Amino acid sequence: MKKLELHWQIMIGMVLGLLFGFGMTYLDWGKEFVTNWVAPFGTIFIKLLKLIAVPLILASLIKGISDLKDISKFRNIGLRTIGIYVGTTTVAIILGLVLVNLIEPGVGISEETIEKLTSTFANDKGVTAKLEEASRQQDSGPLKFVEDMVPDNAVAALANNQLMLQVIFFTIFMGISMLLIGEDKARPLKNFFDSLNDVVLKMVDLIMLSAPFAVFALLANVVVSSSDPEILLALLKYAGVVVFGLFLMIVFYCILVWVFAKKNPFWFLKQLSPAQLLAFSTSSSAATLPVTMERVEEHIGVDKEVSSFVLPVGATVNMDGTSLYQGIAAVFIAQALSFELPLMAQLTIVFTALLASIGTAAVPGAGMVMLVIVLESVGFPPDKYAIGLALIFAVDRPLDMLRTVVNVTGDATVATIVAKSVGKLHDDPKADNWDDHYDEVK
Repeated sequence: MKKLELHWQIMIGMVLGLLFGFGMTYLDWGKEFVTNWVAPFGTIFIKLLKLIAVPLILASLIKGISDLKDISKFRNIGLRTIGIYVGTTTVAIILGLVLVNLIEPGVGISEETIEKLTSTFANDKGVTAKLEEASRQQDSGPLKFVEDMVPDNAVAALANNQLMLQVIFFTIFMGISMLLIGEDKARPLKNFFDSLNDVVLKMVDLIMLSAPFAVFALLANVVVSSSDPEILLALLKYAGVVVFGLFLMIVFYCILVWVFAKKNPFWFLKQLSPAQLLAFSTSSSAATLPVTMERVEEHIGVDKEVSSFVLPVGATVNMDGTSLYQGIAAVFIAQALSFELPLMAQLTIVFTALLASIGTAAVPGAGMVMLVIVLESVGFPPDKYAIGLALIFAVDRPLDMLRTVVNVTGDATVATIVAKSVGKLHDDPKADNWDDHYDEVK
């Protein structure tokens, strides 16, 4: 009997998790049971993925750079990557603004609904924490994100998953230095990182064996933790606009893959689907990064020289789904609270959301921190920030799950296009399995 493909296993786990979660909501002890006895398995899975994220970036990026014979190739890859990332993010923001202005989901929201949402969420710990974080980011200087990219302690940077840009900076610096000392002197260190890269990728294969069970736990916990269904219904139009925009971004990526990489879009999505499903389940492109790299390299055929740079950078600076959400959410809040947003203010949203996406933590809920920065840029009254976030907080988690899928798909799309442009996209990638060498050691 043919083994069921991984993406189908994960989808079955997701569906069963949703059904189980809904079933538990009808039992008085259901939520507590899921929280105490089911959710921890999902948390352990995310921790395992985060555990190997930094070693994978370190080993993969150094291997990719040290394999280059011509250092100018790295410059070409870097410039193309940043240029395409900026382009796709700009498209996402503009698309979001066009949709929200055409459909106007905030017009007609009743005062009663606004009051109910405000009383329910304005003082919520999640909202206040995001307001505090946004305030901290607003107080920093214009070049703060550049300053933050440079670590003053390499060990501290490697020990913190939220300092991904610092890890990338240190790793690139080390990789280029290895090239400049000559192949003979660099060979011992290169062999070490080559071996470390193989080991970490094998760890990805082993962790993915538990993926179907982990997404079952994650989705069940999301369901039992969801908000009042009546509140969700009131925000259905707003959520529908965001979901439609995210769907259009996936279509946009498929067109890019078809036109520039000459690949079948349906084949591309199929190969990437396990990473997309994990992005949906975890709401974190950083936690999904090891799986994204494995799928892009071993199943889509992107050379490690490209993927090892493009994907870690993308997980930090390329937030297309989140940026699209910024535009829609900002205008929706303005519409609901009768705050006028002229054309120049909306152009400001494009610029601010683009800058805010750079360096934002690739973790659940980071989009709402970015949203406060965007609202501040258009002169939204500070005393209404909490009300604005309260309006959308109820549906933020499910939308966060969906926009993380778009973020990850965008990263993979850019990696595929850049690889094609520099002749590093292979037609016959070979996928490793967890038990390839099992017979040698059993």
